[in-house]
Amino acid sequence: MTIRFAAATSALALAAAFAAPALAQGPATAIETAAPVMLTEKAAAAGDNLAGVTNAASGDASPVILTAAGAKPGLAAGNGEVVVSSAVIAAAAAAAAQGDAPVQRDERFTVVLNQDAFFGFYPTFNGLIPVGENVDLSFYGILWTTPSFASTALAGVGPSGNDLWTEFGIGANFILADGKLNVKPQIGLTNGALLSGGVLDANDVPTGTGSNFADGIVPSLTINYSDSSFEAEFYGGYYAALANRNKDAALDFLHTWVNAGYKFSSNFSAGLHYELLSNTRTTYPGASTARVYQWVGPYVQFTTKNGFFARFTAGADIESGNDGDFYKLAAGWSF
Repeated sequence: MTIRFAAATSALALAAAFAAPALAQGPATAIETAAPVMLTEKAAAAGDNLAGVTNAASGDASPVILTAAGAKPGLAAGNGEVVVSSAVIAAAAAAAAQGDAPVQRDERFTVVLNQDAFFGFYPTFNGLIPVGENVDLSFYGILWTTPSFASTALAGVGPSGNDLWTEFGIGANFILADGKLNVKPQIGLTNGALLSGGVLDANDVPTGTGSNFADGIVPSLTINYSDSSFEAEFYGGYYAALANRNKDAALDFLHTWVNAGYKFSSNFSAGLHYELLSNTRTTYPGASTARVYQWVGPYVQFTTKNGFFARFTAGADIESGNDGDFYKLAAGWSF
């Protein structure tokens, strides 16, 4: 059996296209890939834009004459010989190379508008930049807009509307279980006065107002799972005062939630949500730590195929001594 090419450039194009993915896997694979290639009817079918396929001999697996679209078939010269045009070689080689190439992830960015019964209105964002086969660089931010977070409530200072609390951080996103599971440890900095108690007065006591860069530090872990019918999320973050940590009015908080739901379709899911915010440390004179709230309730989520989503969650605050229900709304876009 002889395979005759229409031009020398065709042979080079075929060799380069088939060798490139093999070389990426290692020399041994490249050598094996460089073995003679026989194009059959099955191989020819891999290219959508191939035309003029004609049997050169009988049998299902027999070699065929391949010509470019619009060219005249019947270019074989003698029994068992095949002529392959440059256009067809390029198409077949590209199809083969595409099948072997690893799937490349795009950079992703998500923006969410949030509002709930405690934190008020706070836009968030999260970006993911691929840095490895199963690892992304993650960065995020929270734009806390509630005026009362501009001061330390325990210090008895009224909200000023200035020095709004601002959070920014980085981390990594590990992609597991064929992309169904994402584990994202991150560390962030808060800026403002809520955790640190604000700037110090003449007596070295926090005033409750005035912004501090690196007001606090926030190590956190987010775990997301999603498949065709089930979704779940865990978040745990610890907000620790960084500036003025051992001065009056420094605060630490634990914030965590877990939710899980069923996907009734690609556009609609529903489930149950639990969330806890607890003040775990305070240096304010006479104050004691306490759980701020415990929320339990159902959620519903709507998602569109172009990346938009909206989730509404509501239920009861089951923390002893608290009155009223809770509610939270998130609307965002991933692109």
